Amino acid sequence: MSGNAWEAIDTYDAKSLGALFAADKDRLSAFSFDLSGITFDFSKTHLDTELLGQFVRIAEAQGFAKARDALFAGEVVNATEDRPAEHVAERGTGAPGAVELANVRRARMRALVDAIEGGAFGDVTGILHIGIGGSVLGPALLVDALGRNSGRLEVRFLSNIDGQAFDDAVSTLDPESTLVVVASKTFTTAETMANMTAALDWLREGGIDDPYGQVIAVTAMPEAAIEAGIDETRILLFSEGVGGRYSLWSSVGLSAALGLGWSAFEELLEGAAEMDRHFRYTEPARNLPLLAAFTDRLYVRKFGCQTRGVFAYDERLRLLPSYLQQLEMESNGKSVKLDGSPVDGPTAPVTWGGTGTDAQHAVFQLLHQGTVLVPVEFIAVTEAEDSLPPEHHRQLLLNAFAQGAALMAGRESDDPHRSYEGNRPSTTILLERLDSRALGALLAFYEHRTFANAVLMGINPFDQFGVELGKQIARKLDESADGEAFDPSTRALIEKAGL
Repeated sequence: MSGNAWEAIDTYDAKSLGALFAADKDRLSAFSFDLSGITFDFSKTHLDTELLGQFVRIAEAQGFAKARDALFAGEVVNATEDRPAEHVAERGTGAPGAVELANVRRARMRALVDAIEGGAFGDVTGILHIGIGGSVLGPALLVDALGRNSGRLEVRFLSNIDGQAFDDAVSTLDPESTLVVVASKTFTTAETMANMTAALDWLREGGIDDPYGQVIAVTAMPEAAIEAGIDETRILLFSEGVGGRYSLWSSVGLSAALGLGWSAFEELLEGAAEMDRHFRYTEPARNLPLLAAFTDRLYVRKFGCQTRGVFAYDERLRLLPSYLQQLEMESNGKSVKLDGSPVDGPTAPVTWGGTGTDAQHAVFQLLHQGTVLVPVEFIAVTEAEDSLPPEHHRQLLLNAFAQGAALMAGRESDDPHRSYEGNRPSTTILLERLDSRALGALLAFYEHRTFANAVLMGINPFDQFGVELGKQIARKLDESADGEAFDPSTRALIEKAGL
């Protein structure tokens, strides 16, 4: 059945955006929705009621409802690793047993936060959070988006094994009053372990007699953390079923909870839980993450779009495109289905983006007049919290809305250099204000959108074996001094670098 529906979409004569608005006076109300203080406007996409019906049929044929139920029931949805995906349990909406365990671990995390704030670790002024991938991207986004005016601890993030990144991260921290939070699911990740060793040396050089006493481990493998020298009283756990890119809701969010305050962290979880309930119980035609996945499939499959641009018109969300790159591309950058057979169409596009209005003067030339079609997502916030007069923020919002209008309408000109063809799609996501609850709902929306895309494609969004090959070869390079097992180019580069 899904094959017939995909064929119907592939052969569908999609109308222009202008024609869609002209033909349907109620288009805005039909494709614009409000939830959790956020407006999701899909009206400037090429999705119409007929295409929507075909996509709903595909979702039914692909077993979307069953897959969604399995996710929330804590069943095995990561088939290649024989695991459930338990990030929703961290928000209280998963399987009862997983939710209970998550609550116990969060209570331990809360106790540690209270102890730190109560002075159990001395006068703490800074946090050095070490991890890589999802162990850093999520917490860093939270702190950057919500913690700029918190007046609490200084939280710095370190992921890159590049020594310059380490120097930058510790440049404003005091070893005597800094706690080091090391987040690693396995506690064996090479970059993270190397940076932890560097941090311990930095503490020693700063006069700390017991550097391990200032280290907190966050992991799913406590034995590995103990073996690395961390006392079990300073180890926080999270479930092995919580993937790195879905882990900010778990103990991995410790640094964010310290930087923002516990109430802010709880509100984050509550906002995500509200989106969980929407995704779990709302019919397909009005289900926001599923609707977003429908638009993703439409542009990747029918329109042949290989990228999707995400532009945050709010400096506080500047890290969101990087966060989404990992969430979407690591989850759905696959070429085989759950059963191992080749996929029958394109999977995840390249996610990229930036901040407005900077991006307007950098990449929007291609978006408006280039030869490739790029679906664009605009994210903006109605309420400003900066120190400038309201007119400043008003101009920022007008720029965001104008770009979507211009991409759709275009402008004809007798001068081909000044002609814009228009009919270029965009989605706008408008938050009333950027607070913990709204950000939690927004990030959960993107998680469920990623999952919905995977179900429509029949792939597993919860493994990431493609990440491992380069790491394995790096270890082999390190172990093979002469590099003889590798190609001539690689051998020449090793020799040129004096390795």
